[in-house]
Amino acid sequence: MFDRLRKRKSDASQQDGSSKENSPDGRDGSNEEKGDESGGQPQPVGFWHPSLDHVRKRAFQKWAITTTFLMTFILAVLSIYWGVFFHLNGPESKINKLVVYIVDFDGQAPYDSTGHAPIVGPAIVQLAEQTVNSGMAHLGYGSLPPSHFNNDPLQVRQAVYNWDAWAAIIINPNATAMLYSAIATGNASYDPMGACQLVYQDSRDDTNWYDFLLPQISMFQTQATSMVGKMWAGMVLQNASDPAVLANMQAAPQAISPAIGFSEFNLRPFYPYTSIPAVSIGLIYLIIISFFSFSFYLPIHMQYLNPKGHPPLKFWQLILWRYCATMSAYLFLSLAYSFVSMAFQINFTHANPITSETQTTDIAYGNPIAYGHGTFVVYWMLNFFGMIALGLACENVAMVVGQPWMGLWLIFWVITNVSTSFYDIEIEPAFYRWGYAWPLHQVVEGSRQILFNLHSRIGLDFGILIAWGAVNSALFPLTCMFQRWKTKRGVTEYFVGN
Repeated sequence: MFDRLRKRKSDASQQDGSSKENSPDGRDGSNEEKGDESGGQPQPVGFWHPSLDHVRKRAFQKWAITTTFLMTFILAVLSIYWGVFFHLNGPESKINKLVVYIVDFDGQAPYDSTGHAPIVGPAIVQLAEQTVNSGMAHLGYGSLPPSHFNNDPLQVRQAVYNWDAWAAIIINPNATAMLYSAIATGNASYDPMGACQLVYQDSRDDTNWYDFLLPQISMFQTQATSMVGKMWAGMVLQNASDPAVLANMQAAPQAISPAIGFSEFNLRPFYPYTSIPAVSIGLIYLIIISFFSFSFYLPIHMQYLNPKGHPPLKFWQLILWRYCATMSAYLFLSLAYSFVSMAFQINFTHANPITSETQTTDIAYGNPIAYGHGTFVVYWMLNFFGMIALGLACENVAMVVGQPWMGLWLIFWVITNVSTSFYDIEIEPAFYRWGYAWPLHQVVEGSRQILFNLHSRIGLDFGILIAWGAVNSALFPLTCMFQRWKTKRGVTEYFVGN
């Protein structure tokens, strides 16, 4: 009997041992099965475990699809920004869309009674024609007769102010006659800078001016000075044997070299330099603030729908609340954004003593504001309506596409706005003509006009921004209803579940 009991214990211990050996962690296999059956967590396995075959396959597929989509997005959307400069190189460069007037008053009626054939004006006009016909990239030099401006050099300046041209080179009346007079009389006070004028306003678009216009114009001025100087020196030296001529040349050497120069008149200087963010890069943050306000305010709005100790709000009233709250938020956020420019001492309060559109403003008084003491309010309202145009579009898209596509929308929205706002659409490929209707283009143009008292298109700028706001306001209830429809039906915009 005792032998049979000992045999049973021995068999039981062998079974226990075999169970522990078969268990992956040395525990009793029967207990593990009980743990699994009772809802215990499954034990982690290796990446290549057979039980994960279907998971790996699904993950690889989704990774490949996502990567392919993002690569396509990068190629498509970033190309919009790179393409801005595509037509600026080569002989067919669109830089010739940047018009520069050449207006020759030298010896032209009614300034043709000096008795000397003009030299300076015709030489510079000829140089402009040679530049245009050179086959190289060049500005849009165009020679216009003085009669086009009623024989008044100030009207040429007015044309530049009115954005008819980016700059103008004016050959002053009697430019050649003053050279003859300086040599004939030995006029030591002769100033070569009185021969020609360069009129421009770099605050219209400082990027265009310093990157594209100024290098070309500086080269043109150097060539013009060299050409006229060489021609004039040859003519004067023909009479160098005359002692009186030699004495006069010694008294007025500047009448020989450089002979002529260019007085520069920057009608609206781009100053102070702290205004650079206010009319360029800083406006990107206006888009970003508008975009991220959706994520910040959405949990606040959703409190009305979560019945925690209170009944839910009627849906149409929730839409009305969201819209009014969003508009109010934009009002104060745009005010804070506008205060940043004021904090860094951009002028919003005192007018420039130079109010003429054909005279250079005095930078000692800061930027020449356009609307006196009301300038800041106009600037604030421009940013407010700009935020409505930019932000409501983000709100609507966010409710339609959801996460994570909102991030891609932000990239698209920033790139398309920057590409058509910080660079002149005239020199971009024709594809970018839609940029004239894009919101940030209006904010940039309006900001420059407000801060630098430029040629005004402020009515058009506000009109386009208000139109954007009106369209997105009309779409706002529809996108709210679409978001509710997705929530009720559990519609997701990305890979979830199995």
